[in-house]
Amino acid sequence: MRILGLTGSIGMGKSTTAKLFAEAGVPVYDADAAVHQLYEGEAAPAIEAAFPGTTVNGKVDRPKLSARVVHDPAAIKQLEQIVHPMLGASRQKFFADAEAAEAPVVVLDIPLLFETGGEKRVDAIVVVSTSPEIQRERVLARGTMDEAKLDAIIAKQTPDAEKRKRADFVVDTSHGLEPVRAQIAHILAEVVKMPQRRA
Repeated sequence: MRILGLTGSIGMGKSTTAKLFAEAGVPVYDADAAVHQLYEGEAAPAIEAAFPGTTVNGKVDRPKLSARVVHDPAAIKQLEQIVHPMLGASRQKFFADAEAAEAPVVVLDIPLLFETGGEKRVDAIVVVSTSPEIQRERVLARGTMDEAKLDAIIAKQTPDAEKRKRADFVVDTSHGLEPVRAQIAHILAEVVKMPQRRA
């Protein structure tokens, strides 16, 4: 089984690309969704114990938790020590299920793949990209953030040009869904011929 790491900066079309991989029959592990699930269940009691007042009705209140840890590196580390082992277990279960289903390729959708050293755990890297203009337009059209917040997020992420350089495959989402579907078909045909690379 080959493991594809899927990443891309905010507004590049990564979530849409992940959906199209799933549409093509590829099991997709969504790291963000897995964290959401943990926050709504398994991880909530431990997070409440470590950061009292950050859960509501047995679920983590993300804005409250974020406000509590965002400027405190020690608190972020503590939170990671709670969440990462649980995430690891959920990822292992995903792999086991995919192997049982004899999936030739799986996708790990990890927004901060390079930032967290995730490239060592995959066989090939797919970077989703578009022009800076389209990226801005997409994010600002969501109406959930302003230019300043977007700039702050982009500044924290590995630059797009750097991601492209380190990618095995770059999916350009500038021209609609059909070209992306074609690119995915090409990636799936190629990746099974590649040697396993993960550590």
